[in-house]
Amino acid sequence: ATCPVSGKKLGSMGEPIVLEADGSQVKLCCKGCTKSFKADTEKYMKVVREGIAAQQLPYYPLETCVVSGEPLTEDGKDIAEDVVIGNRLFRVCCKSCIKALRKDSGKYLAELDAAVIKEQAKHYPLETCIVRDKSKLGSMGDPVQRVVGNRLVQFCCKGCEPAFNEAPAKFIATLDAAWAEHHREHGHKDKGKASEHKHGEKGHGEGGGH
Repeated sequence: ATCPVSGKKLGSMGEPIVLEADGSQVKLCCKGCTKSFKADTEKYMKVVREGIAAQQLPYYPLETCVVSGEPLTEDGKDIAEDVVIGNRLFRVCCKSCIKALRKDSGKYLAELDAAVIKEQAKHYPLETCIVRDKSKLGSMGDPVQRVVGNRLVQFCCKGCEPAFNEAPAKFIATLDAAWAEHHREHGHKDKGKASEHKHGEKGHGEGGGH
């Protein structure tokens, strides 16, 4: 929601500047921040990765390493290494698994997507299309499913995806609010669906570093 360079709210200085770095989309508040970003890209990408990890962590569906299948907790403590690749958060058990993840990220992305769909479809909080709020899911055949930011998103038909792509943040905000309401109504947190994770003292981002 904010520029990684200036910290100002995106949109507060006009249409955000969109760049791509390290396989991730990055938005800056203005052209003036572009020079600073390019001069020290890794510094600002660290800010971006930490933001992505913090935003996606509550929706993460796995309690085991996406590479090895080993538990991500030990004696009740979160020991996971958080890695952001291409705007997606992955959680692994150790640094050696980070190398394996980077070597074949497409394979593990497919596995992560499948886990997101499996877990979140059970209690999906919207009964209607995320774009057409008057179109009930299933009224036009099986819903079209897609994973965005470790969240399951469901459409009534493929024709609604272009509208979503034009303003994804707007629709994701609607979905997040629906999950929050779902948990308020049911008085509990469902695994992989906006559940709370405790991270010990580790920060988010590449390898759990600060």
